[in-house]
Amino acid sequence: MTIGIFKEPSFETRVSLLPEAVALLTKQSVTIQVERNAGRLACASDQLYQSKSINVVERAQLLNTSDIILSIHPLNKQDIQQLKTNVILIGVYQPLFNFDLMKEWAEKNSTVFSLDMIPRSTRAQSMDVLSSQANIAGYKAVLEAANIYPRYFPMLMTAAGSITPAKVLILGAGVAGLQAIATARRLGAVVEVFDTRPAVKEEVMSLGAKFIEVDGAADASKAGGYAIEQTEEYKQKQQQKIADSISKADIVITTAQIPGRKAPILVTDEMLHAMKPGSVIVDLAAATGGNTLQTKNDETVHYNDITIIGNSNLASTMPGDASKLYGKNVLNFLQLIITKDGNINLNFGDDIVAGCCITHNGKVVNEKVLSLIIN
Repeated sequence: MTIGIFKEPSFETRVSLLPEAVALLTKQSVTIQVERNAGRLACASDQLYQSKSINVVERAQLLNTSDIILSIHPLNKQDIQQLKTNVILIGVYQPLFNFDLMKEWAEKNSTVFSLDMIPRSTRAQSMDVLSSQANIAGYKAVLEAANIYPRYFPMLMTAAGSITPAKVLILGAGVAGLQAIATARRLGAVVEVFDTRPAVKEEVMSLGAKFIEVDGAADASKAGGYAIEQTEEYKQKQQQKIADSISKADIVITTAQIPGRKAPILVTDEMLHAMKPGSVIVDLAAATGGNTLQTKNDETVHYNDITIIGNSNLASTMPGDASKLYGKNVLNFLQLIITKDGNINLNFGDDIVAGCCITHNGKVVNEKVLSLIIN
């Protein structure tokens, strides 16, 4: 059985598996091959792969001969045409948005596992690619903001005068939000945090931030760490609370997303006009529309004397560690579908395997994705 490590598109610096991650697979008599220069931007040269007995091949050979292909992003149509039959694709394919693509892949008889659909259970934590990458994104969001913000983050007292600390507002206290809190606090900022889930208040406060409470939130305990739709009454209360805090904030980090839906608008244009000149917003929900009306994905927008950074792929700005963590997630998942003697065993009785399987045997098998195609 052969696993192929795909070279990602030009905008992506990560790679699915680093050379040091393959030892367990080679012990299982699995052949590993990697596309030429796939790991170069993640500090993994072809020579380093070869030193671990990994074959370096051209793309066509990888597509034609791999039983399992690891690719963070979806393959293009030309690549799909070259796949061998019954190939298994493993990556982060956002099937709730790319459901038409999933239908096409099903017609090619590919079995697709999208790791962003893994159930967020205790047992699945070691395979949770969203959390491992969001941790990096939260960290880098604060550093990006600090780099652009025209003032200091910490309080400074000098002979020339005193500098007050930056005020940071973080919207969403999931994995990215919590790491953003910790990073902003380490840089000396004063941090306020808003989240629809009262249960995260203790975590927020333990990191030294103030939690902004809004009464009447719908229960999001079963949403896997995502935001959920709220009542109109709650949204009005929410917007008022955010408006009060955002007018005082210097930095805003937004992280709220809803699976399969456009990201909720948390920061209105009216709020943007109330922000101080020189303020910075980093919108981590940019790929699904953004949490502001002015966010543009993969762009930095200057609006009313503030800077809005739309970037949902900040993890790729740290490709070495991001690839290491992602690869560990992938490796743990592979152990569920590969036997000790290196054969493929798709056990759909396993809730993790079944939960992230999108297509199999020529059909879309994930109910959420299937409902989008039908509708």
